[in-house]
This record gives sequence, C-alpha cells and structure tokens, in this order.
Amino acid sequence: MKLRADARDIHRAILNELRRRIRMNGALRFLEEFRLISRREEILRRQAYLREGFSKIKPGLGELLKIVRPIRFRKEFLHDRVLIVEEDEVEKAEELGLCEVSTEPLDYPLVLSTVGLGIDVELKPHHVAPELYVLPLWENRDTLKALDRIGKLTGEGSVAGQILRELERIEPIMEKLKLVETLDELVAEEERRLNEAIERRLEKFQLTLSGKELIEFLKSLKEGDIDDLLARFSGLSEEILEEIRRAEKRLSERLGIDAELFPRDAGYPIEVPSEKIEALREALERELKLELYLESRRIIERILPLLPRLRRDIERAEELEFLRAVKEFSEGFTFPEIVEGGVGFVEGRHLFIENPQPVSYFVGKARKPFEGVMEANVLILTGANSGGKTSLLELMTQVVILAHMGLPVPARNAWVEPLGELFFFRRKRSSYGAGAFETALKGFVKALKGSGRKLILIDEFEAITEPGAAVKIIAELLRIAQEKGFYVVIVSHLGENLKRELPFARVDGIEASGLDENLNLIVDRQPKFGQIGKSTPELIVERLVRTSRGEERKVFERILRRFR
Repeated sequence: MKLRADARDIHRAILNELRRRIRMNGALRFLEEFRLISRREEILRRQAYLREGFSKIKPGLGELLKIVRPIRFRKEFLHDRVLIVEEDEVEKAEELGLCEVSTEPLDYPLVLSTVGLGIDVELKPHHVAPELYVLPLWENRDTLKALDRIGKLTGEGSVAGQILRELERIEPIMEKLKLVETLDELVAEEERRLNEAIERRLEKFQLTLSGKELIEFLKSLKEGDIDDLLARFSGLSEEILEEIRRAEKRLSERLGIDAELFPRDAGYPIEVPSEKIEALREALERELKLELYLESRRIIERILPLLPRLRRDIERAEELEFLRAVKEFSEGFTFPEIVEGGVGFVEGRHLFIENPQPVSYFVGKARKPFEGVMEANVLILTGANSGGKTSLLELMTQVVILAHMGLPVPARNAWVEPLGELFFFRRKRSSYGAGAFETALKGFVKALKGSGRKLILIDEFEAITEPGAAVKIIAELLRIAQEKGFYVVIVSHLGENLKRELPFARVDGIEASGLDENLNLIVDRQPKFGQIGKSTPELIVERLVRTSRGEERKVFERILRRFR
C-alpha cells in the first residue's frame, strides 16, 4: 500500500514510537521487514507470526533482553608474539594479519611456530590468536548469562551456558591480570604493612650491655666496625627478615609468581626500588600472556563449533526484543480481520492522545455492531469544532496503516480491506488564498486519478475557499470517487448542502451536547450515524450569554436566538 500526502507523517510517527520501545539496535531490522503491503496472504502470515511470537514473551523476559549486547570478534594485529614458519608458508601466514611472521627465531613473549621452533600451531586464526575469540566472550559474560536464562525461559535452549562453563578456565588468569594493573598499589600496601610490623618490633626491642660491653660497643662505633655492630643487633635483624619473608610470601601467593622485592640491607623504613616493581610486572605479564594463550587455545578448540549457534541465539534475542516491543506497543489492541468491503473498528483509541474516548466508525459495508446503519463508500463527517473529527480521521489512518503492516490495531475489534493507496489531507490552518486553494485542489484531483482500492481522508477543504464554491467542488469530487468505487471520508461544515447534493453519501455528526457547570463544552466524540452534528458556535454563544452582562448580553441573546 502506498501512502500519500499527510498519511506519511502518521506512518512515520508510528515507526518512531515502535523504534523508541526497541532497546537493541539489532532488533530494528525486524521492524524493517514490516513494510506496508496490500497482499492479504502476507498480512495474515505476519499476524500469525506475531501471535505465535507474543506467546513467547513471558514475564521477566524483558529484563533479560535488556542485558543482551552484540558480541563482536575483531581482527587485531598482536605485537606480543611472532609466528615462525617455512619460507613457502610466509605469504599464507602474513595473509592472516595477526602477528609478526618470520623464518628465523625472534625474541617475543610468545613464540609460535609451524616448524618446531616454538609452540606448535597450524596456520589458522584460532591457533595463532585464540584470545581474539575468547576475550570478547569473557567480556560479555553478562550477555551469555542472559542468553542462557532466555533459552531456559522460552524452552528453546542456548549454547551460552556451555560457553560460560568453558570460560571459567581463564578466571584465575583474568584475576591475576587485574592485579598486574594495580601492582604499584599492591606493592605499596605491602610496603606500608611491612614497615608498620618492623616499627612495632623496634618499639619492643631492648639492648642490654655491661660496662665492658658498652666500652667495646663505643670502640667499634668509633672504628666503624659494622660487623661487630650488626652482630649485637642480630636478633632484631632476624625478626625484620622474617617480616620481609612474610610480606613477599603474601605477594607471591596473590600473584602466582616468586616476588623477592624488598631489600635486606636498606635500613628503616624499607622501600622497594621502582625498577624491581617494573621487572616483576614484566615477568608477570610474560607469564600470564603464555598462560592466557594456552588456556584460550584449549577453550576455543571446544567452543569454536558453538559460535554459529551463539550468533543465532543473539539474533533470536534481537527478534524476541522486537516482539516484546511490539507486544508492549499493542497492549489492548486486536488483530483486524482482513476483508473485502471497507474499513471499520469498534472502540478505537487514538495512538497519540492520552486517555482518548473510544470511538466506533466504519466506511463501506456494515458489519456487527453496525447492522442497520446506512452503508456508504462516501462519508461526510460534520459537527462541533474541537469535537474530534480530525482525530477520527487520524485514528482511521492509524488503523489502516497498522493493518497493512500486519500489526494489531488500537481497537476492541476491527476489519480492514487491503488497499492500494491511502490519502490523508490535513487541514492546513496557515494556508489561505488562491495559491493554497489551487494546491489543495490539485492534490484531491490527483487522489481521484486511476483506479484500484483507495481510501481518501479529507479534513475541511472548504476552509480554503468560499462556502458556495466549496459545495460545488466537493460534491463533484465525491461523485467521481463514488463512480470509481473509492472510499472517502471528508470532514465538512457543509453537511446540509452536501446531503442534498449527494444522496448516496452518509452524513454523520459529532455533537457538543451542552456546557458543564464550569461552562466547558461537553462533547461526545462518538459520531452519530446519519445525523448532522450540532455546531459548536451555538454553544460558544450560549456560554457568552451566561458570562456577560448588560447590553453585551442582550446582543449575544439575539445572536443565540438565530440558532434556534
């Protein structure tokens, strides 16, 4: 189905509302598949797909879908390894584009080889750089956990749980890598802890000397006999060394590597030289790179066959997110019947009006509950200003567009004939004069060109020309539409005149029934079939009569009598 004039704006607003509810970019592609169509079979197929899909949206699923993110495996050139190959393998190895390639041994943290000069590999990406597969999965564990739970909730299963179990193998390595990032802080903390322990020991230390020993101590001090001095503090020195060994043991256990950092002869307070920290960092990184490579290699061998299924699991999650968003959008809606003979709905609710009054309306053949109402392809909608006539045209446009997308419509029940074209001409409140009239008339005539199944919705054409001319023009336009079998709903204040001109048309009316206690208009937005709507100006004049005094009131009373 093709949209013309202002119908495109309403379609755009519907799409924007749906997009606003979809939280995964990948789910938007499913919305693109719901383009407007006129084929009855395809509309029904989409309805069946959505009905089945909605049944999969269980409580709690939305919160899980919110967690899922795409898992992207990016190709990178890794500078921490070299791949040593035969001369005739160089070109193939370089085509991988994953690391340095050489035919001779080089000094790298990781040395891989197809010729026995390092860790044996084949010229395959997951052999040379298994981390490029494993690390994105590790970083997206929340997505994997959500996919696992989604699979259980829907009963469709997922490979995410199996992948998560394999990833547990690198958890100790990843924890150590975190420690490497905070190595300076970790060493500083142990350094502070060590010095506090030494300080406590110094406070408790006592040195008792006899007179003779004191003379010898002073003599050694004068002569600079360090060995003799240290011998007298040997007990304390041993205690300090014990504290140093304890600090290094704690570090070694946390880092998984021997960490002999603290100087034994530097006095108090003890400080670790920065070069020792850097040397430890380099040793740790080198060891952990090797561990991570080897464990990633083992993991990828097990999970590589699962990755295509994982991709499908993510795509399924995106599809479920689309279904969730559509179900949320269409809460309380109904799938319309796809029929021949017009468009109608019962208790339709405008999509973009808060707490709208439900309205029932139809053009074409009458169906339940409209039995006995005049059937007509051409309708003239009359009645109160601000009574909801334009909103009714918008609602009809919304119902027709959603039906042709295969989506539910905002009504208790509805029926829609597959159409070839939908025209909606809004009233242009800022357009007046000959130019505006000519433009509008050309648009209406264009809508009447050709043949096929069309619904044409027109909002107050007479507003841009003289009433006398408008009756003649509108009447002839509607005759042409009737002859061609098009459906037309036109909003007009010329109901009496057009009713005389067009006996085949049904004239309906929306009425303002009176004024409330605050003198606000009471409007029933449900059109009365076959009845011209009561004009709002009469009620506005009545309000002015009630709120004015003196001579002004008498003038308003005379005007009001002209309506009655």
